[in-house]
Amino acid sequence: PASVFVYLQFDPVVRMRRATVRPSLLATFVLLGICIGATSFILPLLTPSAPLGREAPHGPRRLQDGAESGSMTLTFGVVSLAVGLLQVASSSRRLSMTSLRAVESEDEIPAASRAPLVETEVPGTDEKSEALASANGVLQTTSEDRETESPDLAGEASERSRLKVELLRVAAASSRGERVSPADLETSRNLATALEALNPTNNPTLASECVGTWELVFADTQLFRSSPFFMAGRALCQEGSEAERYDWFCDMHRAALAFSNIGKVRQIISSSKVVSEFEVQVGAAPVALGYPINIDGAIVSTANVTTNRGDGLELLMESVEIKGSNVPLLRQVLDAGLLLRTGAVGSALESVLHDRELFPTPLFRTTYLDSELRISRDQDEKLFVYSRISDSTTATNYEDVPSDLGVTKLLEGAVKTVFG
Repeated sequence: PASVFVYLQFDPVVRMRRATVRPSLLATFVLLGICIGATSFILPLLTPSAPLGREAPHGPRRLQDGAESGSMTLTFGVVSLAVGLLQVASSSRRLSMTSLRAVESEDEIPAASRAPLVETEVPGTDEKSEALASANGVLQTTSEDRETESPDLAGEASERSRLKVELLRVAAASSRGERVSPADLETSRNLATALEALNPTNNPTLASECVGTWELVFADTQLFRSSPFFMAGRALCQEGSEAERYDWFCDMHRAALAFSNIGKVRQIISSSKVVSEFEVQVGAAPVALGYPINIDGAIVSTANVTTNRGDGLELLMESVEIKGSNVPLLRQVLDAGLLLRTGAVGSALESVLHDRELFPTPLFRTTYLDSELRISRDQDEKLFVYSRISDSTTATNYEDVPSDLGVTKLLEGAVKTVFG
């Protein structure tokens, strides 16, 4: 019995069902005690012989010895019976209290937070109550954690929206950064840095949101430097004085073309290519006579993606061409396939220049990306902000642009104005 009792106390599997197993075993012990006691009391009276080597007691002494042995064993059986009955009563009371507390605890758990629990019978009311209280505490803690995380996520989303609105406000007021004041330039850079710190997309250039058509809405440098062609030109220059001279060249290039208007500046990104479309409008000679005749066209640069690093794209220039020109005759020549293949030019220059890489692969990093906005930087950390236009990876079709210097549109407007 002692061994079985220890087994019941410490075996982890039996302890789980001890509330129902223990009364049965105690009842068995009671019956065993009664049987042993009765046997010890009756058999001495009925057994005529004694063990070998001993003289069997006779008469009253024999009766007295049997009575004493049977009485002791019977007393043990009676005590065991009493203990068993008390244990049964106690176990029934514990099960009743456990069920009642379980129902009360379940009622206290909010319906929205209630989750199915695997109920384990733990001996003792206190242990069962602690187990249920612990489970209820876990549910409440989980609910509190959700309530704590939700405001944080909502706060980040709200802050990103605010920063984007401020950045786009500066972009609109400064004509995409071309006429930005020093104060607004500093503000725009700080806003972009703050957005980059809240970037919601890991490995942005590997994300599906990066693929599509994007329009440049702000830059803290010349807009045309978003073209892979000018990125490659910068990559050809060594750091230091050569890089400074290249910056000066780009500034002078824009100043020389101040009479031209920059239209849409787009990037079409696919998994294998980046196409830059840079639309320009230049006033023709008759503008001095008061006629609004302009020369339109788009400079289209195409670069291959050699490596997608997750945070940026390494680009290798492929070609540069002019599309959508409205100049007669020139349009037909350009549409016939006239384009500059930079690979062939680089190969030709290799025989002359040996001190540098003529096929550079500049890294164009993306530091912020969501479904609406993208922030990218070149190797000099110059800032380019893009707004998403569509999911299309098809370059713009300029075939419908008439090659008439805009005269047809001018005449149609004049006729409509004069004759209604």
